[in-house]
Amino acid sequence: MSTKQGELAPKLAEQKPAIRGALVGLSLSVLVPALGTSIANVGLPTMAESFDATFQEVQWIVLAYLLATTTLIVAAGRLGDIIGRRRLLLAAILMFTTASLLCGVAPTLELLIASRALQGVGAAGMLALTMAFVAETVHKARTGSAMGLLGTMSAVGTALGPSLGGILIAGFGWPAIFLVNVPLGLVTLFLAYRVLPTDSREVRAGPTGFDYVGTLLLVLTLGAYALAMTVEDSTFGPLNLTLMLAAAVGLTLFIVAEARTASPLIRLGMFRDPVLSAGLVTSALVSTVMMTTLVVGPFHLSGALELDPVSVGIVMSVGPLVAAFISSAAGRVVDRLGATRMIVVGLSGVLAGSLGLSSMPAELGVPGYVAPLVVITASYALFQAANNTGVISNVRSNQRGLVSGMVNLSRNLGLITGASVMGAVFAFSSGTSDITTARPEDVATGTRWTFAVATTLIAVGLAVAIGSQALATRREQRCAGVGARATEG
Repeated sequence: MSTKQGELAPKLAEQKPAIRGALVGLSLSVLVPALGTSIANVGLPTMAESFDATFQEVQWIVLAYLLATTTLIVAAGRLGDIIGRRRLLLAAILMFTTASLLCGVAPTLELLIASRALQGVGAAGMLALTMAFVAETVHKARTGSAMGLLGTMSAVGTALGPSLGGILIAGFGWPAIFLVNVPLGLVTLFLAYRVLPTDSREVRAGPTGFDYVGTLLLVLTLGAYALAMTVEDSTFGPLNLTLMLAAAVGLTLFIVAEARTASPLIRLGMFRDPVLSAGLVTSALVSTVMMTTLVVGPFHLSGALELDPVSVGIVMSVGPLVAAFISSAAGRVVDRLGATRMIVVGLSGVLAGSLGLSSMPAELGVPGYVAPLVVITASYALFQAANNTGVISNVRSNQRGLVSGMVNLSRNLGLITGASVMGAVFAFSSGTSDITTARPEDVATGTRWTFAVATTLIAVGLAVAIGSQALATRREQRCAGVGARATEG
């Protein structure tokens, strides 16, 4: 036994640098699209002036990227399972980098929007496949730490975007916020090519048929839902209703198509897995609340607490910075104490923070807002690491890309819903049609009611998580009992 361990030790030592290199490549594959998402928002006023466009028109610079990423992320994950995740990830990074260059040199707003959509397609592949690669590069006992690292890089990209974008625009103009992704993309492509493991036979042994009909239906369904949640400034009018009906019809057709095809994009039987189903639901609910902090926060800080723009920016950066510092440690905690337990702890923390924001007196000022926000953000980092670990660790190798895409999709849908629905709740509960002119006490009231709704959503998520864990435990006990009786017989 000791001889075998002695022979194995040098091999493990040789693998460690390769694993570290792979994690660096995967980290950049998360950082770059996160930066691409957050860096564009700060440049919208400058680009509106440059192209002589309205705010609604330049909003499509952000919306095109978000729509492309959301609608294609599941298909990208599934395609990676079929043709090879390494191959598709390299193609996605190359597409993202090329599209970034096209964005930076776009002579018209229309070409810029089209290039951003292409950039979103590349981002969909990068986000869908990086999480799936974790199970192939690190030992199962270290999955939580790796997921925590990816969470850190995502938070860093999100936090770095606005400040870096402001510096680049001031020094070089708006094209620089897109061109900065070109060298970053090339470095990411080089590292991914050099260090990521080749596609295994097990991955390529999956079903070879790609579900084009199901993919098209899912893209149209998600596109209709995303547009319904974003058009008309969160006012639910006839167009929104039509798009929601179209999404409902599309979802129905998608379910029928998946039940009839031999190689479906998503096997409906997967949702009988309580761990996967609960992971998707809770991810969407928690992401909704996290986006609520980003949507409501600036209005509360400037309207209710009457802070100047610089102070608002500083306070708003606390959340991403906390996530960046906490995520890696959260991953190690998940490895030590288990994903199942930490999912409940993370959700409980988000619940406590939301409850704090829903009941905070305005007299507490900035500390009264920041303290619950830190609790929410730290708990979110813990939940993300635990939930991603729990979901990915329980799926077969030839389905990891698909499930990774589904988890990212649930997160994006939560972000879209948080930005639109919760934004509408905030405006309604503030009692005004124009939140920018609302009285400070009305803004504070709107904040409290909005986070009361957020608290309810997380309470539902916590109940779903606990219920799914109980169901999974009963299934394991039932299977163990059947196996024991079979052995005795």
